[in-house]
Amino acid sequence: MNSSLLSGLNPEQRAAVELPARSALILAGAGSGKTRVLTTRIAYLISTGQVSPHGILAVTFTNKAAKEMVTRLSAMLPINTRGMWIGTFHGLCNRMLRAHHREANLPQTFQILDSGDQLSAIKRLMKAMNVDDEKYPPREMQNFISSSKEQGLRAHEVEAYDSYTRRKIEVFAEYDAQCQREGVVDFSELLLRCYELLSRNQALREHYQERFKHILVDEFQDTNPLQYRWLKLLAGRDNALFAVGDDDQSIYAFRGANVGNMQELLRDFHVENVIKLEQNYRSHGNILDAANALIANNQNRLGKNLWTAESGGEQLRVYEAATDVDEAAFIVEEIKQLHREGINLTEMALLYRSNAQSRVLEHALVSAGLSYRVYGGLRFFERQEIKHALAYLRLMENTDDDNALLRIINFPTRGIGARSIEQLQEAAKHNGTTLYDAAARAGGKVTAFVGLIEALRSGMNGLPLPEIMEHVMQHSGLVAHYQNETGAKKREAEERLENLNELINAATLFVHENEDDSLTAFLSHATLESGEHQAGDSDDAIHLMTVHAAKGLEFHTVFITGLEEGLFPHQNSIDNGDLDEERRLMYVAITRARRRLYLTFAQSRMLHGQTHYGMASSFLRELPEALLHWITPRFSARKTFQTGSYDTNSYVKAFNTVPMEKAPPAPSSLWRVGQRVFHQKFGEGVVTDTEGSGNEGRVQVNFKRAGSKWLALEYAKLETI
Repeated sequence: MNSSLLSGLNPEQRAAVELPARSALILAGAGSGKTRVLTTRIAYLISTGQVSPHGILAVTFTNKAAKEMVTRLSAMLPINTRGMWIGTFHGLCNRMLRAHHREANLPQTFQILDSGDQLSAIKRLMKAMNVDDEKYPPREMQNFISSSKEQGLRAHEVEAYDSYTRRKIEVFAEYDAQCQREGVVDFSELLLRCYELLSRNQALREHYQERFKHILVDEFQDTNPLQYRWLKLLAGRDNALFAVGDDDQSIYAFRGANVGNMQELLRDFHVENVIKLEQNYRSHGNILDAANALIANNQNRLGKNLWTAESGGEQLRVYEAATDVDEAAFIVEEIKQLHREGINLTEMALLYRSNAQSRVLEHALVSAGLSYRVYGGLRFFERQEIKHALAYLRLMENTDDDNALLRIINFPTRGIGARSIEQLQEAAKHNGTTLYDAAARAGGKVTAFVGLIEALRSGMNGLPLPEIMEHVMQHSGLVAHYQNETGAKKREAEERLENLNELINAATLFVHENEDDSLTAFLSHATLESGEHQAGDSDDAIHLMTVHAAKGLEFHTVFITGLEEGLFPHQNSIDNGDLDEERRLMYVAITRARRRLYLTFAQSRMLHGQTHYGMASSFLRELPEALLHWITPRFSARKTFQTGSYDTNSYVKAFNTVPMEKAPPAPSSLWRVGQRVFHQKFGEGVVTDTEGSGNEGRVQVNFKRAGSKWLALEYAKLETI
C-alpha cells in the first residue's frame, strides 16, 4: 500500500479509512474532511488488494461530487477510473438498466424524459383521456405520479381515497403504459424500475451482490426510503455498506429525504462501527461552539461535537435593525469595509431562509454599485412569477408589447393552445397590426383574454402603485394558480407566492424613494435593476443564496439575514410544532463561515406592502451569550417607525438577556406599535395596533405562540420587556 495515502489523516479519519470489511457509519460533521475520507477509503481498499476497482460501488447525490471523487482517486492511484461505478443514484440506475434492458422490459435505446418532457407527455395523455385540466392541473398530476414512484408505488398500489384520487390513479396507470409503449422513462422511473429489476431477478441481484462487496454512500442523511431499499438490495447480507453522513445536516425532508435512514442502517446492518469525525478544518472555535450549542436542542440525534485546533476567533456579530431596508444598508456598509480591508467579495455570502428576501438585499447592492451573484437561483426580477406579473403590467401599460402578450396569453392556463397563438401571429402579420389588436378580433378564448386585460386596466384607475400590483396578481389568476399547486410543487409554489408579495413591497419602497411613482417608471426601474450587477462566473462578486443552496459551501464571512420568528424558523415549522429541521438548517448556515459570522434581524419588515413587526428568532436565544457581540445597544431607545424619531419613553430590553423582571401593568399611554410585551398566559409578543385610551382602550398583540389577539387594556395585564 502507498503509505502516502494515510499521511495527514487525523486519528478518527484514519480509523474510518482502515475499518475492516464490515458495514459502518461515519458521522462526519461539517468541515471534517468527509470527501477525503470517502475517497481515501476507496483507494485504501484497492491498494491493499481487498477489492478491485470494478468491485466498488460509490454513490453520490450530484454529478459534481462524483466527478470530484473520480479526480481525487486518479491522483491517489495509477488506475483507470473509467469503468468504475461511481455516480449518482439516477446515473447508476440508468447504467444498470442499459446493461439489462431486456430483463427490465425496456428497449436498448430507451430515452429519459426530463421534467419538461414529462409534463408535455402528461398533458398529451390527459387530452386523449378527456381529463379536465382545470380540475386536474397537469403539474399536480406530474407531482402525484413522481411522488408515488419515489415512495416505491405503482398505480395499482396507491390507495384510492375518493373518486378524485381514483381518477388520478387511472391517469398514472395510463401514463406508465404510454411510456412503456414509447420506450421512455422519467427520472423517478429510473430508480423504481431498477429496484424492481433487482427485486424480482434473483440471479441478477446475486451477480451484483457478488461483484460489489464494498458499497460506499456519500451524504447518506439525504437518502429517501426507496434509495435506501435499493442500497439494501445491492448490499444483501454479507457486503459492507460504508455510509458517510451527518444527521445534523439533514435539511431536505421536502424532497423526501428521511433522516431516520441513519438509525435504520444501524439496526438493519447491525453496525458496530460508528466513527465520529468531529475535528473541523474550516471554522474558528466560536463559530463551532455556537453551532454545537444550537444543535444540542434537537432530540434523537446520533450526537457529535465539532471542535478545531485553531483559536476561538471573533465573537459572532449580532445586529438588530429597525427595518429590513436598514438591515440591508448595514450589510452593505460592512461589506464595503471588509472589502477595504482586503477581503475579496467572492469570500462573502449573504444567506436567507426564503428567496423572497433577496429583493431588498439586491436593491441595496445595486444602489451601492456592488457586484453580486445569486447562487443556485435567479435574481429577483428574473424569476418566473415576477416576469409573469411584470408582463401583465407591461401589457396593461402598453398593448403594443407583443412579447408581454405572448408570455401571459396562456398563463395561467386558459385553453389557448399553440395553434391558436400561431393563427394570431399570422393574422397580425397579414393585417399589419399588433398581436393585441389581432386578438381583439379573433373571438373565443383569445378575445376573452383581451377582455381580462381591459378589465385589469380599468380596475387600476386611481390606485396607488402597490395596490395596482396587488390588483393585477389577484385578478389575473396568478395568485390562485400558485395557491392551487399541491404535492411536490406546493413548496415551490409557496416560494413563488412569497416572491409575488415581495414585488408589492418593491413597489411600496419605490413610491417612497422616487418622485415619479408611476407604473411606467417602476417598470423601467425593474428592467434596469434586473440587467445590472449580476457578475460573471470569474468576477469578484458577493454570493447571495438560500441556506439550502449554501450546503457544502464555505466563505470567509457569512451574513445570516432575516433572523425573525416566523421567517427563520419558518412559520410552517412553528405551526407544526417541529423545529428540528429548521434548527438543522440554521446549523448548516452557521457552519458555512470560516472566520466571521454576522447574525442580523429587523424589528419591522415589509410584507404584502405593509409594515409588520416581528420578534427575534428563537434560535438566537439558543446561542451562548459569551459568543455574541452585539453591535446594536443591549438597552436602546425604541424607534417610532412612523416618524423615524426616537421614542424616549419606551425602552426595550434585548430578548436574550437575563430573565425579565415582572412589572405592574404599564399605563395605556406607553403602548406603542412595535413594542415587545409579555403576557402571563400568551407569553411574548409585539404590539401591532392600539385603539382608544385608558381602561376603555384595547391593544392588538401578535404573540409568538398564540398568534394575533386584541386585549382590553383594563384586563390585559401586559408587561413591557
